[in-house]
Amino acid sequence: MHSGYFSYHRIQRILARRCPFVYIRFNAYLSSFSESNFNPGSHPVRDSNVSFVERDHFDEGNVDFGKFREMGVEDSRELSLFGDNNGGYQRNRSLNFDGFDEIEEEEGDNCHADDDFVVLNSYNVQCEQTEDVWRIELEEDELRHPLVREICRLIQCRSAWTAKLERDMRHLLRSLKPRQVCAVLLSQDDERVALQFFYWADRQWRYRHNPIVYYAMLEILSKTKLCQGAKRVLRLMARRGIECRPEAFGYLMVSYSRAGNLRNAMKVLTLMQKAGVELNLAICNTAIHVLVRANKLEKALRFFERMQIVGIIPNVVAYNCLIKGYCNVNQVENALQLISDMPSKNCSPDKVSYYTIMSFFCKGKQVKEVRDLMEKMVKESNLFPDMVTYDTLIHILSKHGHADEALEFLQEAEARGFQIDKVGHSAIVHAYCKQGKIDEAKGIVSEMLSKGCNPDVVTYTAVVDGFCRVGKLEQAKKMLQHMYKHGCKPNTVSYTALLSGLCRNGSSLQAREMLTGSEEEFWTPNAITYSAVMNGLRKEGKLSEACDVVKEMISKGFFPNPVEINLIIESLCREGKMNEAKRFLEECLNKGCAVNVVNFTTLIHGYCQKDDLEAALSLLDDMYLSNKHPDAVTYTAIIDALGKNGRIEEATDLTMKMLKKGLLPTPVTYRTVIHRYCQMGKVEDLLKLLEKMLLRQKCKTAYNQVIEKLCSFGNLQEADKLLSRVLKTASRNDANTCNMLLESYLRKGMPLSAYKVACRMFNRNLIPNLKLSDKLSKRLMLEGKSAEADNLMLRFVERGHLSPQCE
Repeated sequence: MHSGYFSYHRIQRILARRCPFVYIRFNAYLSSFSESNFNPGSHPVRDSNVSFVERDHFDEGNVDFGKFREMGVEDSRELSLFGDNNGGYQRNRSLNFDGFDEIEEEEGDNCHADDDFVVLNSYNVQCEQTEDVWRIELEEDELRHPLVREICRLIQCRSAWTAKLERDMRHLLRSLKPRQVCAVLLSQDDERVALQFFYWADRQWRYRHNPIVYYAMLEILSKTKLCQGAKRVLRLMARRGIECRPEAFGYLMVSYSRAGNLRNAMKVLTLMQKAGVELNLAICNTAIHVLVRANKLEKALRFFERMQIVGIIPNVVAYNCLIKGYCNVNQVENALQLISDMPSKNCSPDKVSYYTIMSFFCKGKQVKEVRDLMEKMVKESNLFPDMVTYDTLIHILSKHGHADEALEFLQEAEARGFQIDKVGHSAIVHAYCKQGKIDEAKGIVSEMLSKGCNPDVVTYTAVVDGFCRVGKLEQAKKMLQHMYKHGCKPNTVSYTALLSGLCRNGSSLQAREMLTGSEEEFWTPNAITYSAVMNGLRKEGKLSEACDVVKEMISKGFFPNPVEINLIIESLCREGKMNEAKRFLEECLNKGCAVNVVNFTTLIHGYCQKDDLEAALSLLDDMYLSNKHPDAVTYTAIIDALGKNGRIEEATDLTMKMLKKGLLPTPVTYRTVIHRYCQMGKVEDLLKLLEKMLLRQKCKTAYNQVIEKLCSFGNLQEADKLLSRVLKTASRNDANTCNMLLESYLRKGMPLSAYKVACRMFNRNLIPNLKLSDKLSKRLMLEGKSAEADNLMLRFVERGHLSPQCE
């Protein structure tokens, strides 16, 4: 029994004996949590009454939940650190993870020092490696076990969760074996859902995850960018007393690497050292892999050398990582040399070593080099090409569009007695179809049938897509019928390829009809299918039908992404259908779609284009109510519209509001503000506003833009006043600005003012435009200013820039 369990029942007994009425209220209070919501981002707590709901949030700041947490439910504290100075968990652990949160001190890819190499000095050559308890290989029967399938079905119903469904899943959970729990996690298409289930299960009363479940979850997360989730699982392992092996930290390293955070990935090694976990070869290989993945080959090589100095003997995995790194930076000669040096290091290259370089050659269609390497593989390493070798070459060549070369290797493999399966043939068919060579693709399909290698749905779908790419839609439809005749039922991908082809060729309404009749054809559209039809209708201007597809898409449980939402809003705004655009945005927001600030900004920009500023400002307020914070682009659109309508004071206030919110003005913001203020002749107000904007975000050409804009509006007097600010830097941009002012003076018939600008340019070692200066000289002569004209030419002579016309 847990201490929290005794506290809970003790409170019940006391209340039942002394305060019966309060006891009834207490039980009613606890039962109110039976349908509480689950926050996938919240910290794991142990509470058997927390519901598993995907999109709702569990409010840890809720007062009632705070009271419930204080009643002694175990592990209800926030998992902020591995170390806990107030609880009993620290006493039951042998590992020290107090420095875990230091991993968040530095973000980004700033990983140039060799500080992480110091960890290698702690390697103990004499340490013994225990059995790998986290590795688990599931059988097909375990993945299809009735309990596993039922749990997965209940998880899919999480959007319509009820207390009964949760009770059923809680009951099933207690019947699952550890391997079956792993099967549930691995069966989830979305890793985030798997992580939510992992947390939910860990909260349940009288249930504990087996160690292999933790390692299975970490392995799943290592294939994603969910590094914070992996970090939390590792914390949880320490709190539960689960042995944290080096490989557990390796999973976290890989997850950080996938998220593009190299610095934090390498700091995991320091964390291991502080936790007292011994390094091993596997974690060192992971470190090399992470460095190579981040294009830090030189540091990977130094880490490789330091490994050997401290006594860690690299294996073929480490060498293969470096070979991959050399190929990534096009240093294939170094990769080949590394293979040649491996035998002298008591490490023979394997086929992966050669396949990596072969893949590099295949990308560049270097077939001769591939064949030479195959001979070297046989002569030097006694590794003979097998079916895997040919499959690898066929797939890589096909992937990079070299179908003819892939076909050569397929024929060579069959001549040597290897049987390339339908997957290899399908890869070549797909490559030919992408190139528009449909006849060659059909020839391979016919050859497959003659050899008894029956094409599958992937092969036929590639041909369908190929016909659609070249506009042969009728033949694509016939191919679908041909599939039925050969006992191969088209799937969702097959129909999606056809619908996409119809939309690309201007037959979106026909695609819409096929989408509507999908149930009659016994196939189920997916999100990609709906998106293809939606975009096809949008491009053809059938916006009402496109919106209907989105509504149907949402009703089927698929949600358009922000880009797709934005395309619809932009198209509606372009046609002036502002009310429809706003209604569409509101419906997407209410249905739970991932609406972002860009979608709001597009709609606001549409209102501004229609000069409906009140609606734009109202929508700006609605953004805050929807917890979508405007960015600088949003503000710039409204500022421009306000300036365009002469509401310059409101534009100023909105600009100041943007600055106070910490948003930095963009170059477009500067251009917008400068244009509108100069257009209104509000130069003094503009200069005051620019000073405040420049304090937040520097813009070297701000005053250049002001002068040029004033020149375009004919306000040369104000432009001349600002010339001194531009001439402080005397850059090429400043010369262009001065030339523009000089030309403006000439155009207005003010050659003397233009001459003064030219002189000021010479004083700052800037050379005026020769053609403009020639015009200026002639204009000065006509007005009797010969002295000024001669002086202008002398300035050019002194600097060696005398115009031929002036000689």
